[in-house]
Amino acid sequence: MTAQPDALSPPRRPIPITIICIVSAIGALFTIPLIFSEAARSIGAWYPPYLAFGAAIGLASTIGLWLMRKWAVYLYTALMVVNQIVLAGMGLWNILALIPLVVVIIGFCYLSRMR
Repeated sequence: MTAQPDALSPPRRPIPITIICIVSAIGALFTIPLIFSEAARSIGAWYPPYLAFGAAIGLASTIGLWLMRKWAVYLYTALMVVNQIVLAGMGLWNILALIPLVVVIIGFCYLSRMR
């Protein structure tokens, strides 16, 4: 007789989600010094706070993905859309800006397994 998974136990995290979370956490660590850099300030006074806000939202999304929460996929998707708009508004958008779309697609692929 095999044990049935408990409805209250957390869902198993798929390997792609685990990899995304690890890479994202490392990325967040690298973003912290950028917030205080001269390069960020040279873009505009608004950019360091925007970068800090984006890093905080990204970290919250990472934690949510690690815990297999649906809200994390939605939050990350919203952050990606806002970042696309900001980059386009700054005239800095290019095709590489769509790399986060891979995370969104993977997140939505596993959405049914999340709580």
